[in-house]
Amino acid sequence: MDIKDYKELVHSTLEGYFAVEIEKANYDKTIWEAMQYTTLLGGKRLRAMFCLESCRVFSGSYEQALPCACAIEMLHAQSLIHDDLPCMDNDDLRRGKPSNHKVYGEAMAVLAGDALISFGAQTIIEKTPAFVDTKVLLEVVNLYLKSAGAFGIVAGQCADIEAEKNIEKVDYEHLEYIHTYKTAALFECAILSGAMLGGANKMQLDLMKEFSYNFGLAFQAYDDILDVISNTAELGKTAGKDEKENKATFVTLFGLDYAKEKFSELILNCHDILKKAEINSDVFLQILKDMRERVS
Repeated sequence: MDIKDYKELVHSTLEGYFAVEIEKANYDKTIWEAMQYTTLLGGKRLRAMFCLESCRVFSGSYEQALPCACAIEMLHAQSLIHDDLPCMDNDDLRRGKPSNHKVYGEAMAVLAGDALISFGAQTIIEKTPAFVDTKVLLEVVNLYLKSAGAFGIVAGQCADIEAEKNIEKVDYEHLEYIHTYKTAALFECAILSGAMLGGANKMQLDLMKEFSYNFGLAFQAYDDILDVISNTAELGKTAGKDEKENKATFVTLFGLDYAKEKFSELILNCHDILKKAEINSDVFLQILKDMRERVS
């Protein structure tokens, strides 16, 4: 499987999950449509790819990780829905389309995000193949739920809000905390859950956790750089918004040159970890290569 194959597989599987529920829905049909809207808007599906490829690397098969990969895309969609709300980042565009709250209203967008978190966990529990060890399944669900809440993306969002109150006092440690929880936590969930479902041992899981941390920060630096060097059409969301809204980013705090240097350093770390872990994955390498080329 290559990047394109994984992306198409995840998208079609998510379509199937939502089609079943929308067909059964009655007075709650709108919530399922709102949940589906952002989840199926598109995107790179990086988190799902990492989950599937991590599983394949350690087991030779990705199938047992497919429900989890889809659940992580639901959780990612939830974070985007809530991030775009007027009380958060107040963005009207997501992936080139109107944000969820612009289509369904703020109340329904909040509910859609909430529902996606639980539907994701339910999907992992109900759709993961029965041959997966129950203990492993429990560990994966626990990791998913930790990533969704105050030990993950919620903690990162909270630290981000605090930073906006007094950006002059935000230092690297604060910024790293934001990105570790707001961005890297979900990549860690994807990569480690795939590795767990693939039967990785403790040493391999430790290395994949290290990879997740470095990749998560690299991806955030990459996103911060693109906010400056790209336009709204290319990004699919409002470009230049970080500086206008006084957001704490690698670029706004330390400058574009520093952000590019940090990004390069983190990408090199990722390559080094893959070598140390003896992971042979064209998918991992292609993702790193595509990111590096886009900001070079």
